[in-house]
Order: sequence, then structure tokens, then C-alpha cells
Amino acid sequence: MAQEGALQHRWDVSPDEAIAIQQRLRAEIPQAEPEEPIALDQIHTVAGVDVSYREIGRAAIAVFSFPDLALVEEVTATREVSFPYIPGLLSFREGPVVLAAFARLSIQPDLLMFDGQGYAHPRRLGLARHMGAYLGWPSIGCAKSRLTGSYDEPGPEPGAWSPLMSGREEIGRVVRTKARTNPVFVSVGYRITLPLAVEVVLRCTRGYRLPEPTRIADKLTKAGG
Repeated sequence: MAQEGALQHRWDVSPDEAIAIQQRLRAEIPQAEPEEPIALDQIHTVAGVDVSYREIGRAAIAVFSFPDLALVEEVTATREVSFPYIPGLLSFREGPVVLAAFARLSIQPDLLMFDGQGYAHPRRLGLARHMGAYLGWPSIGCAKSRLTGSYDEPGPEPGAWSPLMSGREEIGRVVRTKARTNPVFVSVGYRITLPLAVEVVLRCTRGYRLPEPTRIADKLTKAGG
């Protein structure tokens, strides 16, 4: 389901080749505001994407209408994983099974929301940004934990946030989605601005720490079958 102009490459590569691909993509993907970012009124469906591992990789995609958050479609795919577990290179471990799940979708969601990093990555190319660029699709990273950067704890109320910084650069935002719970780490993936990414995450939150699209995708990766 990749779109025209997507930044594609081989997946059967060594770790050194994977780093070289990340560096090339980082140079080719605009680092500042995207030229043609998606707008709020263009978002009618949001797809949550997550991957888990047992003996094999299992990817799940849960598509919701937006902003009312009715479940529209859910798919899963499994695949043996050959790329080693190396922090910072997880997109090469998870990307192929994510693509297998995308091949099963019958609809084309407007926005992808990954349970993982986007721009907030040592080479600025976490799973959400990498897959968004590869597919040519607007995407958001909404991770459960910090991979890189520093921040002050956001306020306790839902909707509070603080900048996630790498030196003087804001690489994401630390967002409180629920009172008395740990925040999530939101960063841009592809063709979206950071303020809109945060707004969409908050609009997709329904009383849980995780937004509904990735919360349900996470549950699907842990289900049998």
C-alpha cells in the first residue's frame, strides 16, 4: 500500500547497512516543518500500529474513525524475524511484519499512529518516521518510554506537556494523557506537525494512558490466532 514517491529500500540488510539507510533517509526527509503536512480536517481515520514478539513477530493494525473513535477495521500478521534486536534499529526488525499487516488492510487510513518513536530517535528515524516515509503516509510516534532526549516532567493534569529536547532542538513532546499515570512520548513521523501530532493523540485518548488506536493494536498483538 505504499504511495508514489515513498522512500523505499531493501529490508534484508546487515546492521551496518541499516545504519547507512537510516543516515540516507535522514538526509532525504525534511527535518523541519513538512512541506505538505496533513491538516486536522483531513483526518477521518487513524490507524494504530504495534508489534510484539514471542517466537515470531506479530503486527497489528486497528483503524478507528476520527474523531468519534469507532473501530473500523483490525488486521494482524505474523512473520519470522531475522534482524537482530539492536536498540535504534528496531524498524528493521519490525518493518517487514508491519508491511505484511498493511497488505491485509481493505481501507486506506488517513493517519498512522505507531506505538514507538518517530523523530525522537538518535538518528531521527524511529519506526513511525521510517515507516511513514517508506509508505509515503502521514504518521505519528507515540511511545511508552523515552529513547533519547531530556525533559522536565509535565504537569499532573491530562493534556499537560513538556518539550523533549536534544540540546536546543525540540524532538518531541512528553504528554500527560491521564492523571496520576506516566506520560507518553509523542514525536512526528511523516507529513505532520508536532502540535497536530499531540492534538491527535489527546483527541484519541479515552480514559486510558494510551490512545485508543495503539491501545487496541497493542491488545491485538497479544491475542492468540
